[in-house]
Amino acid sequence: MLLPNNQRHSPKLSSEANSAKSQRKMTDDQDALRIGSPIPTHPLGIKPLGNKYFAGGNDARRSLGTLQVLPDEMLMQLLEYLDQRTLRLLGYSCRFLFACCISDDLWKSIFLESELRSKTAFEWKGTWRATVLGFSVDQRIWIDCGNVFSDVLHRPFVCNHISLDRYTTNIPAVNTINRFEDLTYEEFAAKWSNKPFILTECIKPWPAYQSWDTQKLLELYPDVDFRAEAVDWSFTTYCQYMSDNHDESPLYLFDREFAKKMKLEIGRSQGAAYWKPECFGPDLFELLGDERPAHRWLIIGPERSGSTFHKDPNATSAWNAVIRGAKYWIMFPPSALVPGVYVSKDNSEVTSPLSIAEWLLEFHAEARQLPYCREGICQAGEILHVPSGWWHLVVNLEPGIALTQNFVPKSHIADVLTFLKDRPEQVTGFKKEVTDPYGLFVDRLREEYLGLLEDGLNQLAERQAQKKRRWDIAVGKNTVDEDQPQKKSTGFSFGFGFGGEEDEIP
Repeated sequence: MLLPNNQRHSPKLSSEANSAKSQRKMTDDQDALRIGSPIPTHPLGIKPLGNKYFAGGNDARRSLGTLQVLPDEMLMQLLEYLDQRTLRLLGYSCRFLFACCISDDLWKSIFLESELRSKTAFEWKGTWRATVLGFSVDQRIWIDCGNVFSDVLHRPFVCNHISLDRYTTNIPAVNTINRFEDLTYEEFAAKWSNKPFILTECIKPWPAYQSWDTQKLLELYPDVDFRAEAVDWSFTTYCQYMSDNHDESPLYLFDREFAKKMKLEIGRSQGAAYWKPECFGPDLFELLGDERPAHRWLIIGPERSGSTFHKDPNATSAWNAVIRGAKYWIMFPPSALVPGVYVSKDNSEVTSPLSIAEWLLEFHAEARQLPYCREGICQAGEILHVPSGWWHLVVNLEPGIALTQNFVPKSHIADVLTFLKDRPEQVTGFKKEVTDPYGLFVDRLREEYLGLLEDGLNQLAERQAQKKRRWDIAVGKNTVDEDQPQKKSTGFSFGFGFGGEEDEIP
């Protein structure tokens, strides 16, 4: 039973089995959230730090002894080094440490280091802590932590309970991603290969769209192991997790071997589950055959699961088809400076808030005001186009199933050639045997699309020449005859920063 926040007495252990009243309260709070009400009460009574200055009674942090000198952030980092037994016992020493030690982020790390990490089938028990310790609902204990004040402990709960409607509705007209019933390849190549869009009728003939849902897949593939970020779980285990978890960033099933595991046929053949949309035209990476990098994925996840800001690998474009559920997308062109996203000079590292919810809380309002922001909701039966190099964040608005595939359209051959040649350390998805992806791709293009290859190489050469000219300007060099001494520029004349990725200083 969860003790009311206004009660102040000695710590008392109690069974969760007797917490029906509190569970109903949480349900009421969650229902209120969906219509935009404030964040509900934390189930342990933990409060933001600011509430400390308006609350009477004792501050639980005073019971930490010498640990009081550590900020909450440092204390939580210290607890990451404890094993499960020590962490559990330490949590029973005082209210504040109980609130810290019950954090499911800590127990998720313990799970990933335990023998359970190697198991694909087991019983998920609602939380990482309960799963690691093997606790049923009746065995879990709770302590009233109403006098614990900590932003570090309260913020994950806030992020897990923000109303997505607040961020995904009332999309400004100028931001709205264009929607069409369908497009021809000629229309795509002429006008839309560099822009995001949603097609509303394109995938509805797919057998996968007509027959797949979570229950159907569970009946067909209960014991098939799928990749869900850092773990490989049976579909039965993942469905248990998907229907009962409290993670700020739920695990996302994202499997690139799904077709083989599910024995699916893909393409316009008898019995195929789906086929690539015709509007995108030839996929030039198909020339690589078995040597092409990973390019197609099955995606399944609960509400709030998704991907933080990223660009698709190897400068490829992509399409993402929603079979069940609905996904919110927010996107920015390659040269955009996305609020809250920080990129290293060589684009090899991207730093952003740890969760989708945190980005929405901190940066969504600012991002929505940018003139090049694009937003949209892709519903079941619809497919979204992600152009090469575009930044995108995506979040499930409800439990969903999707299929996605990366591809190289003719119009983006120069982008891919540039990436493979200039950023070999960032090329991903190829087998170890492929030691020179750029050379391999050029050779295959030479065999099938010689004219297209020449155009792409010409564009690549021009981009490299532009980068050199801009670099010369940046360091103060003028273009002069070889026989003339070079002179330093006397003026400030940066000439880059308004184009695409090729505008980076080498």
